Amino acid sequence: MSPDTAKSKETKTKLLEGALRTLTEQGIAKASARTVAAAAGVNQALVFYHFGSVDELLAAACRYGAETTVAKYRTRLAAVASLSELLAVGREIHERERAGGHVALLGQLLAGAQTHAALGPATTAGLDLWIGEIEQVLRRVLASTPVDGFADPAGLARAVAAAFVGIELYEGVDEAGAHAALSALEQLGGLVAALTELGPVAQRTVRHHLRRAARG
Repeated sequence: MSPDTAKSKETKTKLLEGALRTLTEQGIAKASARTVAAAAGVNQALVFYHFGSVDELLAAACRYGAETTVAKYRTRLAAVASLSELLAVGREIHERERAGGHVALLGQLLAGAQTHAALGPATTAGLDLWIGEIEQVLRRVLASTPVDGFADPAGLARAVAAAFVGIELYEGVDEAGAHAALSALEQLGGLVAALTELGPVAQRTVRHHLRRAARG
């Protein structure tokens, strides 16, 4: 990599991180070329040189932030061995990301997607990264349970992601209610774990009832 290329990459990274910091600390209404450049410590003309517009920078920052965060937890998610553990890890990630200001960031991105056209697809792409990771875990951990073949891992992954997004936003107005919702999700994980511990005859009975329910 040439010095010029390395410098350009460094500047773009500074702008991406500056954009995320601006969104978290000041909100999308204050995200301008000037405020982002100030947070990045660079000239504001570089926003347009590297990204063309503030909206395109914000969209790129959204994707960059999601890729960085998902990569941070990928190894941890790959080690998950049960649905209960997945939900526990989800709570752990939630607490860490909330403390880091990323829950507030998500709220800003979802709000901004209503008025900034470029943010909608970028926010969706970021959420899809999480959904893909969750789906892989669900396919693995449900394979050894009585509900294997009756639950849709792709749909469940979106439901789990949507639940956590909703809880993160809900927490801002009712923290106790958000924690109760997380606990309820963990109870569902415990229920699946209990089904897994049943003997072969009981598991066949559960599968039989699930098949009847699916046909009905």
